[in-house]
Amino acid sequence: MQRFNPNIFKEFWSIAKSYWSSEEKWHARGLLLLVVLLSLSYTGLSVLLNNKRGALISALSTQDEARFWQTILIFAGTLVIYAPLYAGYVYLRSRLGLQWRRWLTNHFIERYFENRAYYNLNYSDANIDNPDQRIAEDIKSFTQESLTLLLAVVDSVLAVGAFSGVLWGISRPLILFLVFYALVGTLMTVGVFGKPLVRLNFEQLKKEANFRFSLVRVRENAEAIAFYHGEQRESDQIKDRFVEAFDNFKRLIFWELNLNILTNAYEFIPFILPAIVVAPSIFAGELEVGKLTEAQGAFIRVFFSLNLIVARFQSLSTFVAGVKRLHTFSESLDIGLTVKEPDSTEQTTIKTEIADSLVLEDVTLQTPNRQRTLVEGLSIKLSKGEGMLVSGPSGCGKSSLLRAIAGLWDAGTGTIKRPTLDQILFLPQRPYMILGTLREQMLYPNMDATVEDSQLRQILIQVNLPDLEQRSGGFNVEQNWAEVLSLGEQQRLIFARLLLNKPSYAILDEATSALDLENEKHLYQQLQDGITFLSVGHRESLTEYHQYILDFSTAPTLSLKNSETPPSASF
Repeated sequence: MQRFNPNIFKEFWSIAKSYWSSEEKWHARGLLLLVVLLSLSYTGLSVLLNNKRGALISALSTQDEARFWQTILIFAGTLVIYAPLYAGYVYLRSRLGLQWRRWLTNHFIERYFENRAYYNLNYSDANIDNPDQRIAEDIKSFTQESLTLLLAVVDSVLAVGAFSGVLWGISRPLILFLVFYALVGTLMTVGVFGKPLVRLNFEQLKKEANFRFSLVRVRENAEAIAFYHGEQRESDQIKDRFVEAFDNFKRLIFWELNLNILTNAYEFIPFILPAIVVAPSIFAGELEVGKLTEAQGAFIRVFFSLNLIVARFQSLSTFVAGVKRLHTFSESLDIGLTVKEPDSTEQTTIKTEIADSLVLEDVTLQTPNRQRTLVEGLSIKLSKGEGMLVSGPSGCGKSSLLRAIAGLWDAGTGTIKRPTLDQILFLPQRPYMILGTLREQMLYPNMDATVEDSQLRQILIQVNLPDLEQRSGGFNVEQNWAEVLSLGEQQRLIFARLLLNKPSYAILDEATSALDLENEKHLYQQLQDGITFLSVGHRESLTEYHQYILDFSTAPTLSLKNSETPPSASF
């Protein structure tokens, strides 16, 4: 995967083509054409400036004052045009890169959230580590470096075409030697340093991301670490990940040292070779002294243009590593990040159909990798206004059943009939506190709803958080709610979401586990008014709020307990 091979061009284009054939293609192509035209313009002026440098030296050597001042005026006038042309070229190149990054970032984010790819990624064997870094850093590097390298190639082609004519007129052997010298240097650099540098840069990106992620985890789990006195364990783990990045970087800079030794010696020759070749003609009086300066300038421009790979090899190897990471990520998104299943002639999945009530028909549920069966042959029906409690020991498949209802897991057989997901609200055991204001926190996920402050206050009273508005500074103040609120307060706040959104169905996974019995009773009483709910929980107190109890405690056969067994449930 880390080899430097021609497939990199195919991988690069599979990512790049989406932008250059998108709805912004004509604007992007027009901007790119303008950048190329500016490159052509300033390259032509570079030839003129190089010629006038030589003429300036020749005027001085022959003490031709008139020619000297004429050359100065032409040089200065050309420079006045050249400077803004080159500055505009750099600006438009950066602007195009920025627009490309914006479009590509939005494109990847949309695909990342499409069909819950961000969730399925956890159960995929695609080995996609740190998708956050790939979207934030690798896309940035991809767009900026792509344009830089592409335009460097364009500049090189233009420079070779423009300055080769200058060299051909001064000394033809210089051109022949130059092509041979650049070709040998490029083949040697790619052959010796290509594979190791691409591999090490690929690993460095991965290890740096792992190190950074371990630091983020400490910030997100600071309280739990403090309770466990886990500082030493976390510190040692972070240090270990840093050592991995450090050791890899040591190997990387060792290879860079050898590359720099080669390139520095290799790039020194062009500064003296033109003098050696042109000197006899100057000594014989066949050429002006200024021709040496002109030949050196042209030779160096052509040399570094032909020598593009050698000169940029380190940045090129880093870029290739980033392209490979981004291409792997893109490929996984292209196939929907579906969980890879074992080889088999037939793989069955649980079917989902839209209905007015929640019905499970002969559902057998397996883990995404199909290595374990969690539920077998389950058929239940939960009609409007009813409540069902799913109980049983940890690990028996209670929460997994909720994942199947939500459509997150579908490995197995049978049919699940349920309302559309916008009519169902899921309340997880660990509340999801969004980044936003108290108003947004309460309205999530229906952020566009218009709700008066008075209604929000009434809802806070209903969930026993009457002072939360005052404590948080108002409904329109952003807070880090996961830190500001206790777990019990967070669970009460997501009940406020439930009361505001008023879904037809509510799925509660240990949604009151952090509450006292009085608060638990109070919140469940709020659900009795027209909301059909399915709860997962261990507390015996929950039984009084549900008509039906689905008990997973008797393994491997499921049983349904209630004073009146509903005819719609069977196993």
